[in-house]
Amino acid sequence: MQDRKKSLQKRVFMMVTGILFICICVGSYRLSGFGVDAFTCMNLGISGYLGMVFGTWQLMVNGVILAVVFFTVRHCIGAGTIVNMVCVGYGADLICWLFQDVWQVEMTLPLRILALLLGCLFAGMGVAFYMVAEMGIAPYDSVALIIEKVTKGKIPFQFARVLSDVTVVLVGVTFCLMAGNDLWMILGIGTICNAFLNGPLIQFFKTHVAEPLMRR
Repeated sequence: MQDRKKSLQKRVFMMVTGILFICICVGSYRLSGFGVDAFTCMNLGISGYLGMVFGTWQLMVNGVILAVVFFTVRHCIGAGTIVNMVCVGYGADLICWLFQDVWQVEMTLPLRILALLLGCLFAGMGVAFYMVAEMGIAPYDSVALIIEKVTKGKIPFQFARVLSDVTVVLVGVTFCLMAGNDLWMILGIGTICNAFLNGPLIQFFKTHVAEPLMRR
């Protein structure tokens, strides 16, 4: 009984830490001004084309993905799924508010580059931590697992994640161009880094950091 309680406490800690890292990741990307993450890129592009509020469109997309997750990798749905969907946006907003409005930090080029690097780093660590906690992950983060399952492991997670990230970036760019909106509002070097590095980084931190911590 004591071991099960300790295990649950460790899983909750890993889940909360992972989501905190994701908040830092999204906030860092926004502060860097070098482009948003892949999923946000797609949703900004499509919502701009449709003339919809970004939050409303993203909620709809998450709902659709969540339905697919329910029928394919149901074990990915849990408390962490809801906490992630609700808290990440507000957490990132809080970070940006503190840096921009409270502390009024001037984001010079070196600080923007640092923010970009932190965004890439915490993106990989965050997803790895709350995946290993097995208390539910964000709907979009389940897409790579679905691809891995559907292909019966022929496309491993890290490559499936790159595939999904690159695909949603291309979708976002396409809709942004069709709408005649400013492409550089959603696309930048940060988007490219996120699309190509996130999968391998998640796999690295999952194998070498998150899983060893869970086994202790």
